[in-house]
Amino acid sequence: MTDQLRYDIAITGGGVGGLTLAIQAARAGYSVILFEKNSYPFHRVCGEYISNESRQFLLQLGLPITEMKLPEISELLLTDLSGKEYSFPLDKGGFGISRFYLDFVLYRIAADLGVSFYTDTKVLDINYKGDVFTLHTSRGNFCSSTAAGSFGKHSNLEIRRKRNNSQIQKEAENYIGVKYHIRYPIPFNRIALHNFEQGYCGISMVEGGISCLCYLTTAANLKKSGNSIPAMEKTILYKNPALKKIFSEAEFLWEAPQVISNISFVPKTQLDDHVLLIGDAAGLITPVCGNGMSMSMHAGKLAFEAIDAFLKGSISRPVMETQYLRQWKQHFRNRLWTGRQVQQLMGQKSTTALALKTLAVFPFLAKAIIGATHGRDF
Repeated sequence: MTDQLRYDIAITGGGVGGLTLAIQAARAGYSVILFEKNSYPFHRVCGEYISNESRQFLLQLGLPITEMKLPEISELLLTDLSGKEYSFPLDKGGFGISRFYLDFVLYRIAADLGVSFYTDTKVLDINYKGDVFTLHTSRGNFCSSTAAGSFGKHSNLEIRRKRNNSQIQKEAENYIGVKYHIRYPIPFNRIALHNFEQGYCGISMVEGGISCLCYLTTAANLKKSGNSIPAMEKTILYKNPALKKIFSEAEFLWEAPQVISNISFVPKTQLDDHVLLIGDAAGLITPVCGNGMSMSMHAGKLAFEAIDAFLKGSISRPVMETQYLRQWKQHFRNRLWTGRQVQQLMGQKSTTALALKTLAVFPFLAKAIIGATHGRDF
């Protein structure tokens, strides 16, 4: 089956970056097609904290944040590997919301605006020729004037099109992410980050009295635990008393966790054969900074502004691409670099304790680091 209809914008990946781009484009009157390999609603391995830099943008898109009565987060609690606590204010602050809920609401907004969704659909390849994109999918071929990729960490396109770099593959083998939803009494205004050997675990409230418990660690930790996640948690994570208490006392709401492997934080490109890349496809910030969703949405806004000018005939395709690349780097390159440096201090017995003690003595340093991983309202 081949669809001859040419869309103004084709989006691969229906996470927050792709969905918010689709909503903006549909509101501007463009024809939009979006491909998502899953079917809404569904869970993603992701920390579920959103910085307030995104609040006004989401309100403008139609997300009824105030009516949702979401947890308002204003405090960051960190523990070292021994469980010693350090607390810091989050000046910008944020709110908690599950990806299961957020993505579904954004999907409904986009669908109501007329976005054509193809869920349970894989994009196998994207070809650009004669100023037209052809997307080869598991549901047929589709054409568009512009294309954006928001296909996350593990799309087949990551491997096929541009992610078969040996350096990226080498580092990607080191990290895995594990996520649960639990019921556990924690302050509504707090996001906590608990360190353990070669990893760290975040916990914060989302809607409905539920907490998101999500951790990042190395494949080496899993391997030496017999490739058993429960065994790894008991022999490694439990060494931090704060984590042992949470895992022992919490009510786990899923039969098994959501797990993702081969996570990479090496720099990526933001353009691939004229496809504008947003979200994790363009660059993944370390979870210790807790701000990946805001970055994805902001990138979707930058992509829309460039695409909008191109489709209106105000700028050429090369100028559109240059504008997006320049704006992306201006807003995010330094934040990603800072995140990588901070990550190196986490999950290490000596350096983590020393870093947290230093931040406690010099709180202006903590303020500067937190500020460097967050942006202004957009």
